[in-house]
Amino acid sequence: VALKRMLNFNVPPVKNSTGEPVWKVLIYDRFGQDIISPLLSVKELRDMGITLHLLLHSDRDAIPDVPAVYFVMPTEENIDRMCQDLRNQLYESYYLNFISAISRSKLEDIANAAIGANAVTQVAKVFDQYLNFITLEDDMFVLCNQNKELVSYRAINRPDITDTEMETIMDTIVDSLFCFFVTLGAIPIIRCSRGTAAEMVAVKLDKKLRENLRDARNSLFTGDTLGAGQFSFQRPLLVLVDRNIDLATPLHHTWTYQALVHDVLDFHLNRVNLEESAGTESTPAGARPKKKNKKSYDLTSSDKFWQKHKGSPFPEVAESVQQELESYRAQEDEVKRLKSIMGIEGEDEGAISMLSDNTAKLTSAVSSLPELLEKKRLIDLHTNVATAVLEHIKSRKLDVYFEYEEKIMSKSTLDKSLLDMISDPDAGTPEDKMRLFLIYYISSAQAPSEIDLEQYKKALTDAGCNLAPLSYIKQWKAFTKMASAPASYGNAAPKPLGLFSRVMNTGSQFVMEGVKNLVLKQQNLPVTRILDNLMEMKSNPETDDYRYFDPKMLRGSDSSVPRNKNPFQEAIVFVVGGGNYIEYQNLIDYVK
Repeated sequence: VALKRMLNFNVPPVKNSTGEPVWKVLIYDRFGQDIISPLLSVKELRDMGITLHLLLHSDRDAIPDVPAVYFVMPTEENIDRMCQDLRNQLYESYYLNFISAISRSKLEDIANAAIGANAVTQVAKVFDQYLNFITLEDDMFVLCNQNKELVSYRAINRPDITDTEMETIMDTIVDSLFCFFVTLGAIPIIRCSRGTAAEMVAVKLDKKLRENLRDARNSLFTGDTLGAGQFSFQRPLLVLVDRNIDLATPLHHTWTYQALVHDVLDFHLNRVNLEESAGTESTPAGARPKKKNKKSYDLTSSDKFWQKHKGSPFPEVAESVQQELESYRAQEDEVKRLKSIMGIEGEDEGAISMLSDNTAKLTSAVSSLPELLEKKRLIDLHTNVATAVLEHIKSRKLDVYFEYEEKIMSKSTLDKSLLDMISDPDAGTPEDKMRLFLIYYISSAQAPSEIDLEQYKKALTDAGCNLAPLSYIKQWKAFTKMASAPASYGNAAPKPLGLFSRVMNTGSQFVMEGVKNLVLKQQNLPVTRILDNLMEMKSNPETDDYRYFDPKMLRGSDSSVPRNKNPFQEAIVFVVGGGNYIEYQNLIDYVK
């Protein structure tokens, strides 16, 4: 909503206005591109009057009779380039939108350039948009994509980090979270664990929200903002969790569709890039044989199959793709049959329309063609993506890893020794083996004896693993207070439902022999449990000493005693150091 408003020159778009939109160009930097691309397709941009969208630092020609909407970060080089645009008189008028708030001094630089270029009247508006975060789903956002390594787990937990570096990282995270709440139009109640990076974020965010609320003249949270009315009267709860409370989950091999795509394929900002393997792929009848090329697919909220199945276990996804394919073929055959009855074998649309009044049936068949084609496109997309995932599962035995790790995490009895898993040359990449061993190491109540550890290390080295992660986890485990009680993951291991081959009929696209048909048991991961305690106001040693901040209170009283005794209706969970799709899915299942 905020983006559409910005592209409409910062006026809310009128619903039923007839007539053409105002044609304009959109100029963004990489940050702006990352924010817009998961949300608005090129077609949607065109519908809003954007004829051209260009990167700020590309060679752009002057288009003197068109207004330009800029959407960029207020960095030194971006501002220099904008001033240059003003001097060169590239566009008719300039709407400058900053992703994050611009400083006074930089604003003056732009003003000086505008005066120098005699272009003051052409700078129509300057806005701070407070949109410095990327929304990937209706209920999921990430901070950034361009320099995400700057706010990553590693950046925050580096042993040699300086205080100033840490401050910068925390400010970056807080800036994005602040933007998120401005856009939401709500002031949260903040809870966080003590003595962690999450606490630093909470303190800074509380202070920033508080300062903004005090500044009555410029407060971003007064009635007429976008967010007004999006939420009930109740304020949302923001739970800031530190990644260190649970390092096993992000290492865990997964079994649900979206998390698998993210784990084994190249999946960023809702787009998956596949390298098509030549030869192995059976080409559908009548299609040209494919040459090896890179393909990218967008997995969006308008993709109904994706929305329905992104949280499903992989076997179910494969089965559903197959069912969709069969129902599509049936519909297609029906259209062909009708055509041949009418004596129009060719694709001559003219002939069809002439005859269409003869039969209402054909009309409906033809009118459903666009829908059919869209269905076909989604089926092909998911066939390709799921096949790519399946190749990884089979070549790396990911089903075995998933099941084995679940057993370790739920303290069930193991059917084969960990050493065998690590030494099996056919199972997984060195990284898979390392992940498995780290989960074992993190989850075990007492660390393996030195003798055992040496044996494991040798096996890992023989398998080609880099042992650096292990030495980090060793120190981490010795260091964390949590070491006394490892995070608990419930005690339900996945139940195999027999092998796939029974489920999949022989005509299937997916050759599933030998892949285990595992079903997930719903159990809450640590992050979900923490949320549950805090939302429902349950007393629990895990969360009882979490700090409590309410930016609306006049004095910042640092209490862990919540003022509000009612359960929360809405919550935002943010993991400092990075959440992941496994946790996202687990939270969604919990909400359901």
